[in-house]
Amino acid sequence: MHKIYVVALLAALTLALNACGKKEEAPQVQAPTAAPAPVPAPSTAGVTVLSITLGNAIGADKQVTQVTDSFGKKDTIYASVNTTGAGTTPLKAKWTYRTNGQETLVNEASQTIAPTGAASNEFHISKPDGWPSGNYQVEIFVADKSAGTKTFTVM
Repeated sequence: MHKIYVVALLAALTLALNACGKKEEAPQVQAPTAAPAPVPAPSTAGVTVLSITLGNAIGADKQVTQVTDSFGKKDTIYASVNTTGAGTTPLKAKWTYRTNGQETLVNEASQTIAPTGAASNEFHISKPDGWPSGNYQVEIFVADKSAGTKTFTVM
């Protein structure tokens, strides 16, 4: 019986030594799971300014009723901005007075538009006590990128 214990003990030692000598496999590293794709911001690249029209009156359709680039001192000055395309984007008008090679900011206004095709948008400025005579400009921006300018004169 003693032999059976010795054989069993030797078998156990052999197994233990084989187990100790066995190289452990390196743990498998899983590739990181990709984070969900971010939801894109609303498109601005799809909106383009087609035209900027100035006048001293505007219709319900946001179109200038009589186009002009010369205004009286007490006129309200309208800019009709026609766009095409689709997407949600900021549209901004920057009005400046230009004299002696310098520009002075008169007004800056923004609106967020979400056209799905052709659209008309309106900006305007007024000065009840009267505009100084001289040269002015309105610059239109789509998503903070200049999309065009129009110059005009106040007599």
